[in-house]
Amino acid sequence: MRAIAVYAIALMMMLWGCRATNNQSATWKIYNNPRYDFEFPYPSNWIAAPMPDNRDGRAFRDPQNPEVEILGVAGASLPEIELAPPGQKHPHTSMQQNFTTQQGISGKLQVELRSDISLMRLTLIQGRIRYYWQGRSPSGQFDDYYRFFYYVAGQYRIPEIKN
Repeated sequence: MRAIAVYAIALMMMLWGCRATNNQSATWKIYNNPRYDFEFPYPSNWIAAPMPDNRDGRAFRDPQNPEVEILGVAGASLPEIELAPPGQKHPHTSMQQNFTTQQGISGKLQVELRSDISLMRLTLIQGRIRYYWQGRSPSGQFDDYYRFFYYVAGQYRIPEIKN
């Protein structure tokens, strides 16, 4: 019970400065993708974009700031892993991993600061499936959403590999 309380306090402190969750009554929902079975949390008051026909993912927008969006998608577009020439790594297996989710899955987290829009992107690869998560905001507000995006990226979950 004490561990849960400590976790809750730490989470509240981490998200305190985040404009998207400053609302004291903010609660979370979990989006679970029906096709690729990945999931991530989002604030319950955020607005879901329509599900695309291919069911590859979904976006959610901040109702108070519709230019702020989080998005999760996946795709099975990776080719079969072929043997790389001697001394070279296959491009799909050489992705520089710099981030580990709470689930323990390693991937690549990138931040792209543009003049108008800034992005935080997480890429995870498992087998032939490539999983993406992205947080996007106007560049002038990116600092307000950075910790929120980082938290949600860390909570992104993909299916466990079955042996």
